Amino acid sequence: MNGVNHTKASIAANSKGDLSLLQITDTHLFADRKGELLGIKTVDSYDAVIKHAEKYVGACDAILSTGDLSQDHTEQSYLNFSERIKALKTPCYWLPGNHDMQSVMLPALLHEGLAQTKQIISDHWQIILLDSQLEGVPHGHLSDEQFEFLEEKLVEFSDKHTLIAVHHHVLPIGAAWLDQHILKNNEQFIALIAKHSNVKAVLSGHVHQAFDLIQKNVRYLTSPSTCVQFKPNSHDFAIDNKEPGYRHLVLTKSGEIETQVERIKAGEFITDENATGY
Repeated sequence: MNGVNHTKASIAANSKGDLSLLQITDTHLFADRKGELLGIKTVDSYDAVIKHAEKYVGACDAILSTGDLSQDHTEQSYLNFSERIKALKTPCYWLPGNHDMQSVMLPALLHEGLAQTKQIISDHWQIILLDSQLEGVPHGHLSDEQFEFLEEKLVEFSDKHTLIAVHHHVLPIGAAWLDQHILKNNEQFIALIAKHSNVKAVLSGHVHQAFDLIQKNVRYLTSPSTCVQFKPNSHDFAIDNKEPGYRHLVLTKSGEIETQVERIKAGEFITDENATGY
């Protein structure tokens, strides 16, 4: 796991003082566009999601890609990600997931102009991007350095509403096989943000499904993958029949979040319900 990179970006709010974002996550790309994950050609499903999201071109201020961009750890898989995300003509900020290999990911995306960014500052909001990857295991863990960075920015920008983005889900989603791969030191995370009233939401990928819950005035959100979907509330591994998708969010000047999940056209991709090997 890499240390904290303090690269910071700035985005101006729109005329209303709001920020409009897309979350495009868990693309699981291969170098070969014929590469499949559980019955889906992930480059093709990613292409379909990008085409669907083009309706937001000119209306969104940033894209957040919350990990698992690659499935095969190749440089080409990250170039495939970059090539397509650029079609949306919107700045893209990313963080690593458990399937990513940072020694390949970092230089490949930097070469494409997608530098690792840990904080985004706007007129009324800050977005903090955390690295929860623990190399070699599927569950998440935040290092002491990540916690220090988080608290430092919550104090320094206490006047701004805060959205925290992290790959692993923080709260259990009710799927036993997935919840064992949660952010393992989530209690420490929850205790830290409870001390800071400016934290409004936590946005995650990882679980390949939509989840939306408010706990102690903080909204916890997860979103569909651009490829295969996992069935909600399943004790054992199970694939859902819902289509690939993404999330649109509006962070309002007042600190509210307006959001909806978008999905591509039904029937465009078919999953094999008996597939295994994730």
